[in-house]
This record gives sequence, C-alpha cells and structure tokens, in this order.
Amino acid sequence: MPVPVLSDHEALAVAAELGERFAKGAAARDADRVLPVDELAELSASGLLAVSVPAAYGGAGLPASVLAEVFRLLAAGDPSIAQIPHSHFVYVNALCHQGTPEQQEFLFGEVLEGKRFGNAQSEIGSRHVRDFRTTLRPDGAGGWVLDGEKGYATGALLADWIPVLCHLGVDGPLHVAWVERHATGVSVVDDWNGMGQRTTASGTVRLEGVAVSADRITPYHLTFEGPQTYGAFAQLLHAALDAGIARAALADAAEFVTTKSRPYPDAITELGTARHADDPTVVQAFGELELTVRAAEALVAEAGRAVDRADADLDAESAGAASLAVAAARAATTGASLEAGTRLFEVSGTRSALDSLNLHRHWRNARTHTLHDPAAWKVRHLGRWALDGQLPPNHGQL
Repeated sequence: MPVPVLSDHEALAVAAELGERFAKGAAARDADRVLPVDELAELSASGLLAVSVPAAYGGAGLPASVLAEVFRLLAAGDPSIAQIPHSHFVYVNALCHQGTPEQQEFLFGEVLEGKRFGNAQSEIGSRHVRDFRTTLRPDGAGGWVLDGEKGYATGALLADWIPVLCHLGVDGPLHVAWVERHATGVSVVDDWNGMGQRTTASGTVRLEGVAVSADRITPYHLTFEGPQTYGAFAQLLHAALDAGIARAALADAAEFVTTKSRPYPDAITELGTARHADDPTVVQAFGELELTVRAAEALVAEAGRAVDRADADLDAESAGAASLAVAAARAATTGASLEAGTRLFEVSGTRSALDSLNLHRHWRNARTHTLHDPAAWKVRHLGRWALDGQLPPNHGQL
C-alpha cells in the first residue's frame, strides 16, 4: 500500500509525534529487549522512511537538513528505533548516486510502498572497518552468486531488502548487491548483545550461495572517485541520533529532579531550599547541560545545511566543508550524549540509579552508538583544517 508523501513540515510534525509516542515504551523495551516490530510498522506506514526518495520518482526529495531533524526527534523518543532505519536512508542515498534509472524506479517504488532496506556492510574479523571479504562470483549463466558473513547488520532482521556491500569478482571493486530478506541462502541471526541500543537487532547476516541477478547490483566504489556527500550524509544522521539521546537524557533528568528527588540537607538548612530543583548547584548543572546539548543540536543543524549546500553545488571544497561540519557535529554530540547520560545521576541523586527505572539506558545507548566512529579522528581532521586548510579524506566515514 503506498505511503503518504510528506512535506518538510509534515515530516517534522510526524517525527515529533512518533518520537513522543515511542518514548513511552522505550525503557520497557530496552529492559526486556523487546524488538520494536509494531513501532517500525507504524514508522513505515507514516511515510517518514520515504521522505528522501527523489521527487522525479514520486517522493518528496527532502534535504539532508530536514532528515537530520527527523532523526533527532525520533532518537529523543527511542534511539534504537531511530537507528534501525539509518542504513535504509544511506542506501536510498546510494541509489541516488549510482543506481541506473531502472534500478531507481524499481527500488524507490518499493520504498514508496512502505518497504524497508536493512544493511549487510561491516565484517567482523577483518583488518579494519573498510576491509571487506564478501564477494560476488559469476554463476556461469550471466548472473552472480554471493557468499559471506556480515556483522552489526542493523535493520536487516526486520527489512524487506538487504543491501550487501561486497566485491564484484575476487578482489574486484566494491559494489552493492540488493538481496531480498527472505531469499534462498540468506539467514539473519538476532545475536546482538550490546550493552546499549539493545533493541536495534544489529546482529549477523549469513549469505550462502545467494543468487543475485546483474540488474540488482550497483557500483559503490564510483561514489568516491570524485567529490561526494555520501559519507557526510551518513555521519550526519549518526550525529542527529546522538543529539536525540542527549536531549532525552536531559529531559528525563529534569522530570526526575522536579518530581522525585529530595533536596540535600545543607541546601535546606543554609538556603531554605524546599525543592531539590531549586538548589543552586542543581540549577547550575542543568544550565551547563542545556548549554552543551543546545550547542550539539546547533552543530547538527549547521552540518545539515552544509550538506545541503554541497549537494546544491558540489565540488571538492563544498564536499570537504560538509564533511568538516559533520565531523564537528559528531564530536560535539558524542560529548553531549555521554555527558548528559552521566550527569543525569549526579543531579538526580541516589534513587535515580535504581535499575528498575532504567535511566542508565541513556548512557548505555550513547556509549554504544558513539563507538561507531572515533570522535578523536573527527577532531584531528578539524585540527588539520584549522592549521593548514587541509580538507578531510574523501571516504564514506566523513
């Protein structure tokens, strides 16, 4: 059934509404590791997962800046739900870059029907995160056969299509094989056991003799042969997700302090403070946290605009500027989400540490998600630009 095509204002309103609704069950889903199957179905039906489909193919073609805010709003409700479709949007973007018109028409049409893309990209046990072994081999009849094993395959378990990053031929260039989730030879194992982002189902994909036709293969390597915002776009959504975690942690801290925390005795005797929320040290701490979170949110918004500017007028300079803006946002949101998740307990008091409240999920989610890419390398690239005007490397993680 076709999903609604949302304008930018509609997309933000829907994301805000869903984020608020998803927040109500986030703690329980995390505590019991209940996968958000119904919530994902609602997200798909809302039309949000189709907002980046180009207008030429019937979508809204909304820019990166709007999509970043959609992610932030969803993540403020439940960052696991927000992370699941991250690769969905990344591979919609991959189709925009390298898909043939026929591939775009078919796969964009699938998205407009409410179908979801997962991912099978990372490999466990390789030399580094950009080292891949999974390979498409000719089947002798004009098609291809795919074998391999992927880890951290967020979104794959509950997807309709799994884009698989692989070599085309032994040691050949990287391509994307578009594989149906329930195709013969595809198995998705729900073995993710991370301490945070527990309900993302970021487990293992095994591919054993999977048949792939030539019209379901798109080049990946060509994206990086010239200026691109592919990497900045993907990293922007990660930054927006961390900003959402930070905002949620701060909001939960405020709710706890204003409704449950008892004032410290010295604040009562020396200052006459009746509420913990009126303790000047607590007010100061919340002011500092609000400043940190607002700064991170502002950098995400600016990074989104930088990606939009580069998409409108793409060259090495604009692409590099977008990557630097996103690097700043990722470094800032890493710090903000971890700080908010930690200081939540400092300002709330002993009872906030009760496991039954599950307030520690904010720090666990932040610490787990921010490990995707080292913030130190983001800062290093910013430093090189500040010192020498050196643009960052042209790859998919910046």
